[in-house]
Amino acid sequence: MASLIELGGRVLAIEHEGSGRPEAADGGLILPPGRVALLHGLGDALFYRHGQNSWSPCGWRRLSGPPLRIADPRRRVTADDDLWDDPARHHSSAVAALDAGDGNVLLLGALGLGSPRLQADRDTLAGWYEHGAAPWFAAYGPEGEVFAAYTRQLAQRFGSRDRRAGNVWCSWYAYYEGITEQQLGEDLKDLTGLPFEVAQIDDGWEQMVGDWQPNDKFPSGMAALADRIRDAGLVPGLWLAPFIALPGSRFAREHPDLLLRDANGAPVIAGHNWGTGYHALDLSRPAALEHVRELVHRVVHEWGFTYLKLDFINAGAVPGIRAGDAEREQTYREALTQIRQVAGDDVYLLGSGAILLPSLGLLDGLRSGPDVAPMWQNYASDDPSDAMARNAVVNALHRLWHQPLTEVDPDVVYFRSRLNLLTDQQLGWLRDLADICRFRAVSDPPSWLTPTELDALTTYLTARPTIRQLDRYRFSIDGREADFTPAISPAAQAYPIS
Repeated sequence: MASLIELGGRVLAIEHEGSGRPEAADGGLILPPGRVALLHGLGDALFYRHGQNSWSPCGWRRLSGPPLRIADPRRRVTADDDLWDDPARHHSSAVAALDAGDGNVLLLGALGLGSPRLQADRDTLAGWYEHGAAPWFAAYGPEGEVFAAYTRQLAQRFGSRDRRAGNVWCSWYAYYEGITEQQLGEDLKDLTGLPFEVAQIDDGWEQMVGDWQPNDKFPSGMAALADRIRDAGLVPGLWLAPFIALPGSRFAREHPDLLLRDANGAPVIAGHNWGTGYHALDLSRPAALEHVRELVHRVVHEWGFTYLKLDFINAGAVPGIRAGDAEREQTYREALTQIRQVAGDDVYLLGSGAILLPSLGLLDGLRSGPDVAPMWQNYASDDPSDAMARNAVVNALHRLWHQPLTEVDPDVVYFRSRLNLLTDQQLGWLRDLADICRFRAVSDPPSWLTPTELDALTTYLTARPTIRQLDRYRFSIDGREADFTPAISPAAQAYPIS
């Protein structure tokens, strides 16, 4: 059905499959379910690409330029929705927008699950659902206003969370998989009295990814470690990847029936890490969900960890053959619902590799970009999802509009000079962005810091600055301007948001 609509004083032609008519809504219009296309009339505009999960590239690109995407197919399977990758057309997940160049943007966003996708060219902005049909939200006006209107629509349909993690200390960027119980004991002594609320143990404690029992480096067990963290006055946090298993894991060998399969019956490769491809659990199967429930019960109610970093969870929604032709995003959401029910409302759940819409109302925080490696850019990589500080900054800046729905986690900031290649300017961008997100995490062991660095860390973590957004990439932090434009691109243009 073709018709004309009016958005923010702008008349647009629209074509949609649904039989209903567009309806007025708070800040825009609700468009009928199914495929929809807007004849935007903006020509060679800037296109906002929203990545499918935490690590997927996110940002603005000119329609006449190449699409923002991950070129490496192995990495794309890990860090984006490979099924809908298009090297020739600008594409997006869940929501997209076009910049009119005068401070106004045209936004089209999904209001339901079913792996919603969008694409644009110089004439049209189109959206569809891979599975089923749900309504869309369309708005035109100042950038900040239309994204805020979209978040209100999402909150009504999926829910939101307003819990704060507090200041987090994480083991990953100091020790990686080399973490030991002995080392953590020394760090916990040093962390006592510092302004942290959470001590989170990252990858390296488990026997193998998929086999969630402590390895030989943790001889006292995980319950004893959680007690030790609490004795230091901190909330015990733990890293898990509950939706995946390595091929060599005991779980994969003993429960091959619980691995997601492709059309040929082979286990799906859901991504690549730890030197191999890893498998996804088939969360459409009750036995796989029960395995996840038992894992979360053990970690929370037997061991005592009440802050969980759930990593690689996009694997729960990778393409595959599911029981009863179950829709992949709905299957992912059901698994997160089970985790929330077992963990309880008081446990902080942070999603990494998380998918926005099906995570809303269930996860307290979402990682907003790739890992923040202690280097700004990798000279050997132009992958926008690669682990480097610049990629993390760029992604988090373009996901700040998530904030009314969930905490935006930009990953860690650094204070150490040891094993750190970041300049003062780059360190400043990381710290300013964490302030803007109001999610501050550090991975520096206190013993690595000089007295000056330790004082800087303490001062930073105890401050509560007043934040005000000036435009897309400029902010006021206690009256000081923080401009991220050079971090995005030397030629970046900053447009007003209101």
